[in-house]
Amino acid sequence: MKTQFDILRVSRALVLKELEGLTLEQIHKIPTGFKNSIAWNVAHLVVTQQLLHYKLANLDCLCPDELIEEYKKGTSPSNTFTEEEFDEVKDLLLGLPDTLEEDYNAGIFETYTEYPTSTGFVLTSIETAISFNNFHEGIHYGIIRAIKKFL
Repeated sequence: MKTQFDILRVSRALVLKELEGLTLEQIHKIPTGFKNSIAWNVAHLVVTQQLLHYKLANLDCLCPDELIEEYKKGTSPSNTFTEEEFDEVKDLLLGLPDTLEEDYNAGIFETYTEYPTSTGFVLTSIETAISFNNFHEGIHYGIIRAIKKFL
């Protein structure tokens, strides 16, 4: 599993690198042909990881409920982050993979609620959820890179 945690950390570092030099206005822009902004995608990564790993394991998520409600699957941008708020999201993006690995190694994921994803893949354990989340993060990394080309 160590490799899966390393993949998550690397993918998030790549996402953060894409944000370098962008203004608050740029990260909130939704180019023609896209449904969401870079800011939404970044927050969505934080939220989805928490839902797939913690909520489905009947554990408390480690990000604010308001963030979950605004950036879970099926949502679209309804407001904008301040610089400070987005810094908090970036801190979660960077720090939560370490917490996940610590929690996994501590054995806190004792149960898992089976979940059929929108891709048709069914998550049956924390291990399948961690692997699937890495796939999901790769999709959104690609979307962030695509949006950036239109800024």
